[in-house]
Amino acid sequence: MTYASPVFAHAAPKALDRLQVIHNKFCRSTTDAHRCVRNSILHRHLELPTISKYTKNDLKRFFDLARSHPNALLRAGVDYEPPPCTHFIHKPRSIFNDPPDALTAAVESLNKVNDTHD
Repeated sequence: MTYASPVFAHAAPKALDRLQVIHNKFCRSTTDAHRCVRNSILHRHLELPTISKYTKNDLKRFFDLARSHPNALLRAGVDYEPPPCTHFIHKPRSIFNDPPDALTAAVESLNKVNDTHD
C-alpha cells in the first residue's frame, strides 16, 4: 500500500476511506485490540500515520527530491502552482491544501496532548 501512495493523491476520498478501514482492521488484528478501542488511540500507540497523512508526507518527500533532480524537465514539473480549490481537477500537488480527515485530526490532537503532558 505504501509503495503506491503517490497514486493515492488522485483517488477519490471514498476510496481512501476504504483503504483506511482495511489499514485499521490490520492494526486491530495485529495488536489483538478490543473492538471498543478507538482507531485514533490505536494509531497513536502504534505510532503509525493514517493513510492520508502518509500520502501527504510521501508526496512532500517526492516533490523535494524532484526539485533537486538533475533532469530539467522533472524540475520544471515541480514548480507549477495548483489550481484554485473550485477547480474540478485534483492534482497531486493539491493534496497539500486539503484539510486532514477526521482520523488524522484525532491522532494529531492526541499527540499534541501527550507532548504537553511529557
